[in-house]
This record gives sequence, structure tokens and C-alpha cells, in this order.
Amino acid sequence: MDTANLTREETAARSAAVSVRSIRVELDLTGAPERARTGFPSITTLEFASTGGSTWLDFIGESVDRVTVDGVEQEVVWDGSRIELSGLSGTSVVRVEAVAAYSRSGEGMHRFHDPADDLTYLYTQYEPADSRRVMACFEQPDIKAPYTFVVDAPAGWEVLSNQAAEHVDVGVGVQRVEFRPTLPISSYITAVAAGPYARIGGEWRRDDQLVELGLFARRSLEQFLESDEILEVTRQGLDFFTDAFAYPYPWGKYDQIFVPEYNLGAMENPGLVTFTESYLSRGAATDAQRGARANTVLHEMAHMWFGDLVTMRWWDDLWLKESFADYMGSHASAVATRYHDAWVRFAANRKAWAYQQDQLPTTHPIVADITDLEAAKLNFDGITYAKGAAVLKQLVAFVGDDAFFEGARRYFQAHAFANTTLEDFLVQLSAVSGRDMSEWADAWLETTGLSTLHVERDDEGRAVLVQSDPRPHRLRIGRYELVYGRVVRRDQIEVDIREERTPIDLDDADLVLLNDDDLTYAKARLDERSLTTVEESLSAIEDPLARALVWSSVWNATRDGELSATRYLGVVRSHAPGESNIGLLTGILANAVHALRHFTPDEARPDEERHWVERTWEALQTSEAGSDAQLSWARAFATASSLSDQRREDVRALLDGDVPQGLTVDPDLRWQLLTALATTGHADAEDIAAELERDDTGSGRTAARRALASRPVARVRADAWDAAWNDTALSNDHLDAEIAGFRAGGRRDLISEFDAEYFARILDAWRTRSIELAQRLVVGLFPASETLDAVDAWIAENEAAPAALRRIVVEQRDHLARDLRVRATHS
Repeated sequence: MDTANLTREETAARSAAVSVRSIRVELDLTGAPERARTGFPSITTLEFASTGGSTWLDFIGESVDRVTVDGVEQEVVWDGSRIELSGLSGTSVVRVEAVAAYSRSGEGMHRFHDPADDLTYLYTQYEPADSRRVMACFEQPDIKAPYTFVVDAPAGWEVLSNQAAEHVDVGVGVQRVEFRPTLPISSYITAVAAGPYARIGGEWRRDDQLVELGLFARRSLEQFLESDEILEVTRQGLDFFTDAFAYPYPWGKYDQIFVPEYNLGAMENPGLVTFTESYLSRGAATDAQRGARANTVLHEMAHMWFGDLVTMRWWDDLWLKESFADYMGSHASAVATRYHDAWVRFAANRKAWAYQQDQLPTTHPIVADITDLEAAKLNFDGITYAKGAAVLKQLVAFVGDDAFFEGARRYFQAHAFANTTLEDFLVQLSAVSGRDMSEWADAWLETTGLSTLHVERDDEGRAVLVQSDPRPHRLRIGRYELVYGRVVRRDQIEVDIREERTPIDLDDADLVLLNDDDLTYAKARLDERSLTTVEESLSAIEDPLARALVWSSVWNATRDGELSATRYLGVVRSHAPGESNIGLLTGILANAVHALRHFTPDEARPDEERHWVERTWEALQTSEAGSDAQLSWARAFATASSLSDQRREDVRALLDGDVPQGLTVDPDLRWQLLTALATTGHADAEDIAAELERDDTGSGRTAARRALASRPVARVRADAWDAAWNDTALSNDHLDAEIAGFRAGGRRDLISEFDAEYFARILDAWRTRSIELAQRLVVGLFPASETLDAVDAWIAENEAAPAALRRIVVEQRDHLARDLRVRATHS
């Protein structure tokens, strides 16, 4: 048995037997700047009551050196993940002295040496179960405790945790920071960060409450922090949630820190929220990027209540925090900030993630059956986040804003600092809405799949609304007409449906938009007249949400093989240049590249790639100077130029400074352009070295590694393959760079020889690498072959493989099967 993979049953038994009073964690990080030092001392003291004579603590690190129970030394019994405890009686005080390991995978205590200035930065990331890489703990969400952190660090560093510092003792070159005890929280949302971070402060006030605000980033990125914008969104969020939830922010300070080589978008550690540095643009950013960042700020802030104040009992109910936070991120953005188009971006982009996930053979209910930690790790997916948020949006439309938020208020009051399940929330919502919510939960939270909606008409023109996979929907159908070059809504009808076929009173129109206003969770098809209107006039639709739904509809039809990729790409070439919503445009441009690489038949792909390069170049030249559209098209041109090299001289000219008026070619765009040249064989190692000299930063080194690995030379791709599997010193970001380089340009002629080796390697990689890095290898290097034979053979021969690994392989098989099926349909 893999004792690191905790199961639901054993953790439930442990929480029934253990009640924690306090936990004190002492970390010695003074040696972090020394690159040769791989670990750091970690001392954990836990006071808890136990009804049994034995239990275990979780710890993964370099060594466990000493264990005492009530001051009496015990033999260390540690198998690499569990420390066995015995001789427990009533209330015990357990002290564990250990050495934890610095991480390069973004799990546990991640260490980063900044090449820009040779400074060292640390931060922690735990969800779902990596706090045990830093401290001995009860690694499960339903054992909450007050935590006191004590951190030794180099003098002059910022040292941060969930609470403010209570004592700071400064010595010669070192400092000891003891933080105030937290309120009761789960281990996975404790946090520590340390390093010479730049800090920008602020505050938020409401009546007698004062919350100190802090923004942190590496010194080399301080100039890109956009602190005024981020602090404004933070204050707007605290205003909104304080009113909406009628429960004051409970965690004292509110720090937000942008950290390098981060595996997620962000993490809701109370009092110390961590964000990926990808949210800081090094010179140029669109308003859609800022809107996405604002959405994430508000998503994480919603977690201060949904997830931190009230926490799911086990990962089955992960949705109780992630679905709610995803919904709240968009809702609060739309009503409390300047990003009023948040639901437009959600309809077109976020729900696409949910639709894709929900069509996989591994889909699961929103309330999932999570048997162990490996399964939990994989369920941070499009179902738990985006489908859950979409279903909550539908619920709010059903019960109303007032009932929904009153239910949330009662939920917080009833369960503050405790753990809950689905039933606990439904009880509160049923009470305030006067509706039995069990039927809704059965239909939407505990089932899988999604409906596809379309209209059929009989010979006399009578309309029937047809849905596959029937379930209850409340939706609106909009009828739009082309009037003087504009497509405008003529009228709208509301429909409640439950059955597979529902007769409706619906006259024909130039465009019939099912699920108008995006009230329900379903794929909606366009009839042929509507599709013709879309092909001719999509960009003339005035309402951005209606355009989002149309873009979503044609994309889903393309993914499902009902609309050919060439026809879809024709729509994009015609109407993407006229798309004024940059959030929509960004998603459209990404989908176009995906359609080229995955859904376009082989015989049509070269021409379609050339057409796409030309379209991106033309749109770049004609976009308004300095506009977000200009920057978006420049990035699209760089991406397209890795597929076809007919504009290589123009790519080189952009790098040499011959740029359209108003366009900022920042370091990240330069690397995109240079990587395109490298991928097509028009830039060499000397070019890449020169660019790295120009941008010798953390991001620059990662980009250079990717560009080098992208060169279309068999030996280069073989070296990238070898590094990905065998160089265990690679950080998470550097591993991604090697994988991206290996796959660059879709050059199967350079990499197909490794297909068999992939299937021979993945089981060992899963067993020997952390789940984060193993997942990157298994997903990133999956062969895009022309048959399913190899993957089917592996699945058949490895029935005993870990369930989480099999799930990933099955999902990758399904993606490949879809690609092959869609291409064959339109060949």
C-alpha cells in the first residue's frame, strides 16, 4: 500500500478519534540562500486529545530525527510518509523534530533563486496535501486547529504567514519571527513565505474594522506590480463580500503575494493569498488580462468564507468551496468592479472548460466520490470549478439573489470554523427559499454529463425543443433579426423543460439563440438559417453575451464534428478581427489554433495554416495602434508563425524593432516570436543565447530552454525527451519548457519514435515522481499518434495501475479519439 495516498475511510476514523487543541511549527530557513543545502529543520509540537492509544502524523521530507510524547522519547517509526505514534492517553503533547526538503516542483516549500539579482525566495503551496512536506501534521481538511508559526530567516527578509507577526527578534544576520496564533484552520491552508520580497501596503476600513493590506512580489518584478489596480479590486471585494455575507472578514490582515514557478492560478491561504507571477505582465497587458486577474483576486477572497471559514469535511465536497468561489469571482467582478463583462468571459471561456471535461469518460458529479488524495488532486477540474459555478448561476436564477445570499449567511453563522457536507448547505437554502432543494441537487449536483439543445420543426413549421440527456432547465430563447447591418434581439421567450422533446411556440428568425442570457448549463446548437446568419454577420451582433454564446455554440459544434474545422476557421477569419470584447477574442484565437492542430484534416492543414498566418498578420497591421486588439493579434501572429514560416522575415523584423505604431514588444512577446523562428528552423542557439543575454531573468531562462528544445532537429528533440524524463533537478517550469519544446510545431516526424517508450515509462514515473510532476509528464508527452492501438494496449495491460494514472491516460485517449474522429468526419 502507498501510505502517502491517504484514503477517505482512514482519515475519517482518525478525525473521529483525534481532537487538536493547538499546533506550533518552528521552521529554520536561515540556510535557504545556500544552493547546496537541500533541506531545513522543522519542529512541530501538537497538543491533542485521542480516544485511542495510537495514531499517526503525516510527514514527507529528508528525515525524522526525534519524536517525543509528553516529554518521553519514542522510537522513530517513519515509513517516508507516516510517523506512527503510540502510548497516547487522553491529552498528549507530541513533538516531532525533522528535516523537510526544499522543493523545485511547487509542492511544499518551494525555493527559487532569482537569476536577475541572485536573491532567494521561498513560499509554500499545499493543496490538497503537501503541508506534510513542511511540517508534521494531520493532513486532512476536517482536523482544524489554531497554528502558531515561528520562522528563523536571514535578516532583512520579509517573513510572512497567515497571521501578523507577534514578536520579531533580530540577531546577527538572522531574525526569528513568531506569528500570532491563527483561528482554527485546516493544514492545507496554512502558509509561509520568506525572502527579500518588495512590499506595497494599504488598508481597508469598514466601521470599526481595519484590515491591513499588503502586496508582495520579487524585487525584480516590483515595477510590474500594478498595485493601485490590485488594491482597488481588493477593497471593492472586501466591501462586496462583507455586505453580501454579513460576516466580517475574520482573518486579520490581507496579504497577497505573487510567487515564481507556481503550479496554480492562486491559493486562498487566509491572510496570505498566493498568486502566480503570470498575473504580472512584463511590459504589455490587455484589459482582459487585468479582468482575469481581478476575477482571481475575488475568487480567492470568496474562499475566505467558502472554504476557509467553513471547510468541506472531505474532498468529496470540494465543490462547496471551488464552485462557490468560481461563481463569486464572476459575480463580484460584474457588480463590484469595472469588469462588468465577467459573465461574458465566463460564458465563452470558462464554460468551455466544463463542457470539455463533462464529455470525457472520466466525468464525475459535481459532488464527487473521492476515495483518496490522488483522486482529490485530479478533481480540481472543469467540473468542480466551472460546471459547479454554472449550475450555481442557474440556481440563483431559480431561487433569486436574496434567498441565495441569505442561505449563505445562515450557512456561515451555523458552521463557522467547522466542516460541512452538501446537506448542510441545502438545509439552509431550503429554509430561506421555501423550496425542497433535494430534487435540484439530484438533477444537477449528483449526476454527470450535459444536455445538447436544438430545435426541430415539422412540415408545418411547428417547433419542438429537443434535448439529449434530459434534465430540468429554465432557459430563455432569443430571436434576433438583421436590421441595417446590425443583428439585434427582436424578442425573447422563457421556457421550462424537463423531457426529451418539448413543443414550443417559436417563430423563425435570422438567428435563434437557445439559452439566451446563458441561464442554464447546456450546449446549444444553431439551426441552418442561424448558422448562415452567423457566418455572414456574427461580428454585427450587438450584445457581447449573445456573441459569446454564438462563439461557444460554433466551437462546441466543431469539437463534436458537426461543423467542419475549415468552416469554423472561416468564421473566425471573417469575424474575429471585428470582435471588440478582448476577453472573447483571446479565447477565439486560442480555439482557432486548437482547431488547426487537432481538428483540421491532414490534407487541408497546410493551406489552413497559411491562411491563418496571413489573417493574423493582416489583423495586426489594421488594428488600432496601442489597442488591446493589436497586442492580442501580435501574440496570435507569433503563435501562428510556429506553424508556418511564410512570414518569417516579418517575424524577424518585429524582433529587430520594425513594429506597427503603438505595439509594445515586451520580453515575453519577443520570446514568442523567437521561439516561432526556432521552431521553423530560422533561429539557432546563437540567436537564443543573444536573447537570453538581453533577458537573463527567471522567465527568460525558462523561455530560452523552451526555444532551444523547439529547434526542428532530431537530436535536439531527443535531448528534450531525455531531460524531461531523467533530469530530476528540473523545476516545474523548466520541465514544462522541455515538454513544450519537444512537441513544438506538431512535428511528429521528429518525435514519433518515442511513442512506445512513453508507455513503457509512465508507470515508473508515477511511482517515483511527485504527483504534480508525474502528471505533467503523462499529459504533456502523450503521443498524438494516428491510431489508438498503443494507448488501448496500455490500458488493457495495466488494469492494476494507480486509479489516478489510469484516469489521466483514459482522458488523453479520449482527446486523441476525438481528434481522429473529427478529422476523419470531414476528410
